[in-house]
Amino acid sequence: MNVLRKILFPFSILYGFITSIRNFLFDKGILKSYSFDIPVIAVGNLSVGGTGKTPQIEYLIRLLSPKYKIATLSRGYKRQSEGFVLADANANAAILGDEPFQFYQKFPNIQVAVDANRKNGIEQLLSQSEKPEVILLDDAFQHRKVKAGFYILLTAYGDIYAQDFILPTGNLRESRSGAKRADVVVVTKCPPNLSEAEQLSIKNKLKLAKNQELYFSFIAYDNCIYSENSKIEISEIKEEKKLLLAGIAKPESFFSYLKNPDDVCLTYPDHHHFSENDIREIIIKAQDSIIITTEKDYVRLKGSVPNGQLFYLPIQSSFLSSPETSGDQFDKTIKNYVGASTGNS
Repeated sequence: MNVLRKILFPFSILYGFITSIRNFLFDKGILKSYSFDIPVIAVGNLSVGGTGKTPQIEYLIRLLSPKYKIATLSRGYKRQSEGFVLADANANAAILGDEPFQFYQKFPNIQVAVDANRKNGIEQLLSQSEKPEVILLDDAFQHRKVKAGFYILLTAYGDIYAQDFILPTGNLRESRSGAKRADVVVVTKCPPNLSEAEQLSIKNKLKLAKNQELYFSFIAYDNCIYSENSKIEISEIKEEKKLLLAGIAKPESFFSYLKNPDDVCLTYPDHHHFSENDIREIIIKAQDSIIITTEKDYVRLKGSVPNGQLFYLPIQSSFLSSPETSGDQFDKTIKNYVGASTGNS
């Protein structure tokens, strides 16, 4: 923790007090929460960014979309539109935001919507002629105006909420006690070989309630990189000089997976809007070598960088097995909730 953050500790106390009062008012029904008659799963975190919400949402889409009509609802962070927007053929990253547009491109058989007012967004989705059967709320753990039927709380390995502080001293959006609203807690971005002893140590630090389930997941990188019209196995280009580019929170693992000593690495803020100067810098520094970026950055860079030069590296969330839980158990928990909520268990 740097010196400035320590100095700002009194503001953390004030911020924590305000968010605690807000949560108390929702918990007691003084501030109204709205629930809906279909399964609504909220995925979020207590901290600011970097916990892997996007791959977790995509995991749920893959799990549920073969059987149910799925809709995702996001705020659409840094989008250039307002209000409720349902993705269609005219959609792009500027209209939807980068992550919702990524969902739309990868999963054409689902509905993708954005609205900062999640209550209004759900009502708009349910007013469509093709109503969804399950709604996935992206980054909505603190959006108390909507009461989801199921809450998935993410916390990143090496930066778990139990060892963090409220903003601005730490990175928490609310008190650690907010974790009690979660049905499931997933420790994300774990090493694939995380030992059972370390899993137990983390479990003891989180101190979950008996009714809460705990899972551990890691980021699985694809063996290939992809452009609009082609793919290349990573083994073929690992030793070649290339430009690696990331505008995401905590990009270290992305770089380490691809990097060799001759590579050029460019880092931008999360959800960065690439200006003409940024594009010019990228092309100049890349010269004739390939450019590899994240899926989220690719949807914003596509069309600005030559297609034959620009590639992205897909990722997926995968679950670790432990003595108590596994990916199969997680799938069963989600399917049981959705099935019971739809009467189709």
